[in-house]
Amino acid sequence: MDDLQKAREQISQADAEMAKLFVKRMEAVAQVAAYKKAHGAPILDKAREEEVLRAGAERVAEDDLRGYYTDFLQDMMAISRRYQRRLNEGMRVAYSGTEGAFAHIAASRLFPDCEKIAHENFQAAYQAVVSGDCDAAVLPLENSLAGEVGQVTDLLFSGPLFINGTTSLSVTHDLVGVPGAQMQDIRAVVSHPQALSQCAKFIREHHFKEITYENTALAAKYVAEQQDKTLAAIASSDSAELYGLNILAHSIQEAQSNTTRFAVLSRAENRALAEQPGAHFVLMFTVSNEAGSLARALNIIGAHGFNMRTLRSRPMKELLWQYYFYVEAEGNIHGYEGRCMLEELQVCCSRVKGLGSFVE
Repeated sequence: MDDLQKAREQISQADAEMAKLFVKRMEAVAQVAAYKKAHGAPILDKAREEEVLRAGAERVAEDDLRGYYTDFLQDMMAISRRYQRRLNEGMRVAYSGTEGAFAHIAASRLFPDCEKIAHENFQAAYQAVVSGDCDAAVLPLENSLAGEVGQVTDLLFSGPLFINGTTSLSVTHDLVGVPGAQMQDIRAVVSHPQALSQCAKFIREHHFKEITYENTALAAKYVAEQQDKTLAAIASSDSAELYGLNILAHSIQEAQSNTTRFAVLSRAENRALAEQPGAHFVLMFTVSNEAGSLARALNIIGAHGFNMRTLRSRPMKELLWQYYFYVEAEGNIHGYEGRCMLEELQVCCSRVKGLGSFVE
């Protein structure tokens, strides 16, 4: 065994010991959280944290390592504060948009008793979970008419979060304008690109100019702020009521079966979901740039008895004309066949990434 391997084994042993100590520490943190809640004390106790840092610095004799240990303690206390907040205040759920947006409606359905935190775009909502500011995010995966939400798919491929649930929301788009506006007044319509796409026929028939916006609810808010009778938004009736707008036309989407599927994203994978009846898993992978490589990957998935219901490709931003693939399949990815499948995929795929499981 060479020196590098020995060092790595020592790191693994230390990590195993630290994991046990981490659990022990967080159990004590839970007791602190309960005390603070009972006594109305704030989560952040600056004097206590300064005391912990001073004591911690004295435990490390090596000058070169003392500063790093202090950084480690600061990170640990930040994690402890997030855990205390979660215990005392409940989950914080991120979504893209504002109150009244379809994502807010979906988040309210999934987490009715949790605090919903609005973010200006998909990436901001995703990063709020990565950073620990929020416990979960609800973001759209695909729409039955407009297809996948590419920005979210890219975040799933490049980021660390897992899918732990999905829900489908019927989407009804209304044309909404300021009080006093009539259909004949409207010259331009503002909304999210997906909504504009889903209402393309209505927009063409009325010769409206299209203006893109971050999401439908923010578009409604923008129209309310402009107070321009020639400007309308495509949004939900909830948004119209929230911002004091009038509905000029109901259900203007091309198909009445218009549905958006949302995913619940979190930092940890809920592996217990994979064992439940009706479980599905999400898998992403890249293949070598050679003939037959994609076919080999798909054959491996099928050979282990997994029925794919979704297969999509997306261009890789960093490599021209290279693609990654998104798969949804039925079954337990953490069972015996799933583990064998993943091992075999490593042979023909440049990268393989499991994104979690969900039950529908």
